[in-house]
Amino acid sequence: MARLKIDYGIDLGTTNSAIAVMDEGKIKMHRTDTQRDTMPSCVMVTKKGFLLGDKAYAQLSKDKKKVFTALDFKSNIFIEFKRTMGNSVKYKTDDKIGIELSSEELSAEVLKTLKSYIDNESVKSAIITIPAAFEMNQINATKKAAELAGIEYVELVQEPYAAAIAYGVESANKNGFWLVFDFGGGTFDSALVKVSDGIIKVIDTEGNNFLGGKNLDEAIVDHIFLPYLKEHFSIDSIIENQEKLTAFKEMWKPLAEDAKNQLSYKEKYPILTNLYDEYGEDDEGEEFEIDLTITREQLKEVIEPFIQKAIDYSKDLIKRNNLDGNSLGELILVGGPTLSPIVREMLEAQIKKPNTSVDPMTVVAKGAAIYASTINNTIEDENVDASKVQLHIDYDSMVASDETFVTIRTKEEDRVVFAEIARGDDAFKSERVELNNIGEVIELHLKSGERNNFSILLYDEKGNKLECEPHSFSIQPDTALGGATLTHTVCIEVFDKKANKQILKAIKGLEKDKTLPAQGVFNGLTTRKQIRPGMDDFIDIPIYQGIPETKAISNNHVTTVRITGDDLPKLLPEGSIADLTLNFTKGSDFTGKINFIDIDFEMPLEISSNESEVTKDWLEQQISETERSLRNIDSPRSSEFEEKLNKVKSIFENKNTEAGRLETRSELQKLAREIEQVEKLNEWPNLEEVLKEEFYRLEKANNDLGNENTTQVVNQFRSQLDEVIRAKDIKLGNVLLEEISGFFVQLTLIYQLVGFIRNHNENFASFHWKDSSKARTLLNKGMQIISENPTTDELHPIVISVIDCLEEVDKPGENVFGV
Repeated sequence: MARLKIDYGIDLGTTNSAIAVMDEGKIKMHRTDTQRDTMPSCVMVTKKGFLLGDKAYAQLSKDKKKVFTALDFKSNIFIEFKRTMGNSVKYKTDDKIGIELSSEELSAEVLKTLKSYIDNESVKSAIITIPAAFEMNQINATKKAAELAGIEYVELVQEPYAAAIAYGVESANKNGFWLVFDFGGGTFDSALVKVSDGIIKVIDTEGNNFLGGKNLDEAIVDHIFLPYLKEHFSIDSIIENQEKLTAFKEMWKPLAEDAKNQLSYKEKYPILTNLYDEYGEDDEGEEFEIDLTITREQLKEVIEPFIQKAIDYSKDLIKRNNLDGNSLGELILVGGPTLSPIVREMLEAQIKKPNTSVDPMTVVAKGAAIYASTINNTIEDENVDASKVQLHIDYDSMVASDETFVTIRTKEEDRVVFAEIARGDDAFKSERVELNNIGEVIELHLKSGERNNFSILLYDEKGNKLECEPHSFSIQPDTALGGATLTHTVCIEVFDKKANKQILKAIKGLEKDKTLPAQGVFNGLTTRKQIRPGMDDFIDIPIYQGIPETKAISNNHVTTVRITGDDLPKLLPEGSIADLTLNFTKGSDFTGKINFIDIDFEMPLEISSNESEVTKDWLEQQISETERSLRNIDSPRSSEFEEKLNKVKSIFENKNTEAGRLETRSELQKLAREIEQVEKLNEWPNLEEVLKEEFYRLEKANNDLGNENTTQVVNQFRSQLDEVIRAKDIKLGNVLLEEISGFFVQLTLIYQLVGFIRNHNENFASFHWKDSSKARTLLNKGMQIISENPTTDELHPIVISVIDCLEEVDKPGENVFGV
């Protein structure tokens, strides 16, 4: 029998994954082959296929030792690939197996294995959870993984929202604000949830895709194990070799993770490596071993900065919503690290005492299953029992009231039957109604405080009982779902005349925290060039997720929509007006259309997020640009920014992996946004200073070279300058600056032309020329004219021709010398 609802929820985690199902009104965790509720998200590739979960993870520590002790060894075990979802990175096996796998393909193997734990049923529809901070390319990659795993229909739900649902179903508290503190193995999310009369809705989120339990393991290795090993062994050659040092650290991480977990329950934990474990030798040939005891206080000292960072995210989230810890009804914990007393004590001291009534390891999967029980299953069952009457039922499985309605009909056109619906406690039974393929609406009364199970009783015209499919369903009263939300504002990059630069503008209706599904519209886009039908002409519309009114480089690029001449039925003139519409579904799929007003033409848009690639060269360029930005700002925060940039460089230099480069990009974007905020504060003072300098320069030039007409223009500029300074109007200031600079060039054009020729003549070899021979001839001619009382009419055409000989990189800016 096909399920009425999807029912299956999957927590696809960085370190651990789990699958849960709603069965007959109860949540059931499907246990792994080792009888655990969760399985490690660990894939081992063999010649025969794939080995997953605990069996693969048991081999991981051995492989980590081999990677260090035998540098030519290549491990075929892969973990933490969720961190590179939606990225172009490939995970390569050794030469004997000779294959490479994407993050999506590895995640698909995890999903297949979770599905295999379900007996007597094929999972073709599921709800899969994702971090709230996931970007669009990561969302689409997760859907691709589901497709590769044979899941035909999938919706994605944010992990903290799923946790809130699981808690909300059991909680007697049906009003107020909750904070979900989701510290997972590889990601951190904080979500503010509003519950109103049992309706659960996420109203704001904050997070970091590169903050999680793995950071704690690294800190234990860096600050406890490495100092011990430096003291007791000779490891200079390892420290000096980045590749060997990385392998050396990785080798000790399983011990670090074990210590972290043990100290969640114990005040101290002794670590003694086994004699038969081979950890290699130091520079003097002595075998490595660790024999030390770690206390919880020592652990707190090294992991506290990371926990504090997560708490700071949460405090910022609460503060920007005008709340504090006392305003929260509940603080819900998610993720293995939150089992630690250290985390719980820090949260209680700074925000609120956490609620520990739910299992932080399984709450996300359970919440996903509850959410799945509210979504109609659209996948038809291939095995239909023809001996039973087949029914179609439509109902809400979670409602905030104590009454609801169900629609029920037969699937056969000519079949007439009679139906009653009875509640499981026998305290309610509906009237007996006649059913056909058109259907009937039946009112149900619910018992508050528990899930209500209902049976469908079917009869023929003579009152004989009939068997039917489905024959039962369940409804959860007192609680309803307010829907998932957008975690980032969707923007497009446009040229802002006021700011005189390219910035992001929000698409109205697709702002952060809008409930899905949602529609956004951007009216009044203006084309900057013409598009000829049937030609290669094109216009691009870059779409981003991020913060409006900031530079694109500080945000995440989703895709660029390209419209070419092949798409248009007629000429689209320069300056044409267009309206862009984007639609987001509950599952974060999005479609769009664009309407060109001037030619009365509307076309659908195919939109898919790009697979991102963060290269070393690109990051080096961005770091250099950030350094330049820092040199150009005068702020009390300059030293703070320098320190943050040094931390970014440290991540870049010490984590030479794709995940490390993604983390570098993420931290660099945060820093770039902070610098941009300071630049905005300085924008008017800087512009005012430049305006005054340019005007005084023009005034001096006019005194030396001007006449009555030019003096009149300069006086007009003086009046406009006074007005702009009084209003502190950046838009008008930029316009005025352009006009003053343009008039200065006109007034002093002869000197500009002479300077240009002399500069390019004296520094000829330092410029990039398309035609150096022609350029040399032109400059010689220009120098000759300069020596003979030159005029503008003589020099101007020579300068224009010299500019044509220059490569693009060395050409002067737009509108210089009339170019």
